[in-house]
Amino acid sequence: MSRPDDAGPFGRSRLARLRGRLFHVWFLLRRPMTLGVRALVFNEAERSVFLVRHTYVAGWQLPGGGVETGETLVEALRHELIEECNIEMRGPPRLAAMYYNRAASRRDHVALYVVSDFHQTAPKIADKEIAEGAFFRLDALPEGTTRATRARLAEQLEGLPPSPYW
Repeated sequence: MSRPDDAGPFGRSRLARLRGRLFHVWFLLRRPMTLGVRALVFNEAERSVFLVRHTYVAGWQLPGGGVETGETLVEALRHELIEECNIEMRGPPRLAAMYYNRAASRRDHVALYVVSDFHQTAPKIADKEIAEGAFFRLDALPEGTTRATRARLAEQLEGLPPSPYW
């Protein structure tokens, strides 16, 4: 059985990679420095986190996205959680750390928030951006969870010192 990020008969993964690169170039043209937000949506009772798998980049990761012009970090976080997860924040998120995302570009920075007071209005259904999204127990993360996601979870939930790099 092929993995979702393997190239299929129509070269889907190449197309997905191209789409991701074009998306990032578009951001670079619009904003010389990019700023993003990510959410570690944590369900303490079930010891689980919400992860997404995008259609244009491989791996499971924390939900989030770019901060638009005129938008605060928390506003960006709020709309990304609704769009990507059907999750509404009930209380204020906690700013956990800021990272330099040198893997994306020399200009990309990411603000990581921990969200523990939330409500999921409905299960996430696949769309053009998100192939899958679900809660996963910390001891049963899906195969393909990205290195950066595992590092952020260890920093925030196991007390490891945060890296300055995403």
